[in-house]
Amino acid sequence: MKLLLLLVCGILGASAQVLHEDLNIIGCSDSDGENMYSLDGEEKWYADFKKKTGVEPQPPFVDHTSYAAGTYEQAVANQNICKQNLKICRIGMKDLPLERVPPSNIVVYNRDEVELGEQNTLICHVSGFYPAPVNVSWTKNGEEVTGTINVPYPSSDGTFTQISSLQFVPQLGDLYSCSVEHPALTEVQTKIWGERSVMLQDDGEKLRPHLPLPLSADVEKTQAGVGPAVFCGLGLTVGLLGVAAGTFFLIKGNECS
Repeated sequence: MKLLLLLVCGILGASAQVLHEDLNIIGCSDSDGENMYSLDGEEKWYADFKKKTGVEPQPPFVDHTSYAAGTYEQAVANQNICKQNLKICRIGMKDLPLERVPPSNIVVYNRDEVELGEQNTLICHVSGFYPAPVNVSWTKNGEEVTGTINVPYPSSDGTFTQISSLQFVPQLGDLYSCSVEHPALTEVQTKIWGERSVMLQDDGEKLRPHLPLPLSADVEKTQAGVGPAVFCGLGLTVGLLGVAAGTFFLIKGNECS
């Protein structure tokens, strides 16, 4: 049984009656580790233990916050403490059954408004699962591509939320998929983004699109029907005939008088 230990430290601050949530999450397992700082649900800093460096994934439109030198080294030290605590937890919890809750919601959407040929980001948002983490993989037109994934984020109900992102350039006809694996799922759950996006059942039956997609909207614009033009032309013809008939009878009436 794979066990993940998470330590969540949170600070709530109120300024001008606006509540802010500042979190530090430390997690570890036998094969992986996490250390992340966030503010109001947005990552400000996380440790990339594979590249052995700290990452500040802050968008360019906000005031950038830099963390002090030595933050990554402290994260490495926290991992050593976490793994020691994990050994202790294993001893104390070895006879306890592990509760498992599958993801309640998986959504794939584009971060920015779609423009063909312009750089964009796909987001795969997975929520309502326990324990953490989930495994997320991406494909483009059936070929595996590499995305990034943030640390599991705790929710108020005790479940977790995790977000994976993929940098891409939208092109007509491209199909992207986000596949999610979790111990509580009996099979991989996949969501598809792209032109004529559909959900597929096990038997391959196509269902209605599960998400309105910008690419589909751009491609599948329907042409104006000929019905309104036909009715307008017919109405105009009948009207002209009525005017001509009325004029004819008016002239005949005057001649008779």
